[in-house]
Amino acid sequence: MQEFKFGRLPIKHWLAFEDIDDECLNQAIHLSNLPFAFHHIALMPDCHSGYGMPIGGVLATDDAIIPNAVGVDIGCGMIAIRSNLHNISKEEITKILAIARKTIPVGYEHHTTKQMVDDEGAKLFVSARNHQSPVIREEMERAQYQVGTLGSGNHFVELQKGSDGLIWLMVHSGSRNVGKRVCDYYNQRALSLNAKWGTKEVPKEWDLAFLPLEKEIGREYISAMEWCMAFAELNRQLMMERILNIFTKVTGGQGEREIQTRHNYAAQEEHFGKNVWVHRKGAIRMRKGEEGIIPGSMGTPSYIVEGLGNPESYCSASHGAGRRMSRSAANKTITEQEAQEAMEGIVHGRFYGKYEEAPQAYKNIENVMKWQKDLVKPIVKLQPLGVMKG
Repeated sequence: MQEFKFGRLPIKHWLAFEDIDDECLNQAIHLSNLPFAFHHIALMPDCHSGYGMPIGGVLATDDAIIPNAVGVDIGCGMIAIRSNLHNISKEEITKILAIARKTIPVGYEHHTTKQMVDDEGAKLFVSARNHQSPVIREEMERAQYQVGTLGSGNHFVELQKGSDGLIWLMVHSGSRNVGKRVCDYYNQRALSLNAKWGTKEVPKEWDLAFLPLEKEIGREYISAMEWCMAFAELNRQLMMERILNIFTKVTGGQGEREIQTRHNYAAQEEHFGKNVWVHRKGAIRMRKGEEGIIPGSMGTPSYIVEGLGNPESYCSASHGAGRRMSRSAANKTITEQEAQEAMEGIVHGRFYGKYEEAPQAYKNIENVMKWQKDLVKPIVKLQPLGVMKG
């Protein structure tokens, strides 16, 4: 961990200073100058510029919440299941992913019928009918068609071989359109209110409009955010149940152990002697002894980890490898041959001329793990065998 201070609060970072791009650095400095920011800003080794706040950033605030510091894919995260199988053939992997593509909508696609969910999922949808947030009430109907869908971008389904000798299944997805709607709506409300209050300490161009938690609108956002977090978890759980069912039918294998982790959320926690709201945008919570998942990019290893509870990172760690190229830059510079060579031996779909998710667009996961050795302890290394992207 290294530290610098260009604003009101210090910024602690788990990567080389020269590896922090200019836009990411400016965003971190903006965070450090927020009047309600607490103690210090933390940047994880996968950090890169986001909208308002760096992805891979951790911000603690005193009685204020920032929708853009949570992000649009509220509650996005990972679920991984260890199976009881030690081996799986390429033919079996290909068959599993082919059936999964017909079962799980990807990209902007949704199910054509409302999805059956468990009792907890049913309670979640019932709670939306009279939710205090108008966005949750409006999105409730559409969400019942979106649950159990992968989405696009860096979301994926993956089959992996663990260093423990076992086959693992992993899903990365989030809250779909409802999370984006919640973020956009409350960011606009925050912008309007900040302008009305004449807030000069947080310039509009920082894209960090805030909601005071002493106000009803701030508490309303928290409630909507927590609904999205629950929906995102239900979404991942439903997809994993269906993938595991396909896996069992094809191979006869069973799931033995499940791990879940999330990023893109805010939670009230105690740090440095004070109760604060910790915003983790592209970062996961890693308290001492807590299990987590840190995925690599498509075609590279992922890790099951154990948290070390480092207070300097607000008990956080990276949520993945992190981009080193923008999507447009990746599409312009990475060639078909380079992308295919990086995926050699891994069952995957075609790139169709778009290389924004190719392994070369992301940071080296091994370097990311080295930088955060004081944040997490690797438990199982997972090598990709087959992947389905959004």
